[in-house]
Amino acid sequence: MTLSIPRLIGHRGAARHAPENTLAGMREGALQGALWVELDVKLTRNGVPILMHDDDLDRTTNGHGPAAAMDFEDMRRLDAGSWFGAEFRGERVPTLAEAIQAAQLLDINLNLEIKPCPGRDEQTAGIALSLALTLWPADRPPPLVSSFSVEALEMAKIVAPHWPRGYLMDEEPTDWAAIADRLEATTININAKRQSADSIKAFRATGRPVLAYTVNEAEQARQLFQWGVAGVFTDTPKGLYQGLTGKS
Repeated sequence: MTLSIPRLIGHRGAARHAPENTLAGMREGALQGALWVELDVKLTRNGVPILMHDDDLDRTTNGHGPAAAMDFEDMRRLDAGSWFGAEFRGERVPTLAEAIQAAQLLDINLNLEIKPCPGRDEQTAGIALSLALTLWPADRPPPLVSSFSVEALEMAKIVAPHWPRGYLMDEEPTDWAAIADRLEATTININAKRQSADSIKAFRATGRPVLAYTVNEAEQARQLFQWGVAGVFTDTPKGLYQGLTGKS
């Protein structure tokens, strides 16, 4: 599948400027000019797809313990903004449904990273993408579905076969290319800090665009683009754009 990939993708919204994986973060990413934002999707105990990165609630909410141990109705009462700044007090943990609606209103596309809690790989991908398929407008380009979990991407291939898939890696396994082929991955998404000209060349040799995370400095972004990276995930879309172009 051919994707129109922007060079700069907002990471968890715009994670340096607003609380990550919130509707406020999505709005900030769009305000800073991001055409895509990346969001993390996991399930509550009662199977509601929400936006959250960590397995535990403690870092990004005023809750405690595993996200997988709390029902959505209780999670909805948590404050997901005050940890970042007083101006975000009262920001709630969004549902995937709310994020899809917000993306339409903001006229942006999404990279939905399936971020399952332990042991919930297939379940998270299956429930989240089944819902997303019912909500995503047929006249808009589909979101990119990515994950570090091969099991989640295998389920994505079954549930949403026509949606593009991004194979996320940190330290790539020796058989990464075979895995990407089996998943029919559309993109290779890699850790920017681990890369060299040779590694990017190897990823690109599979015929897939390469996306790199998480890049906040213009010098690093320039190097990656010179090596052939198609796009980077950034916590500060406007700041990185200004650093690369000298424009405000």
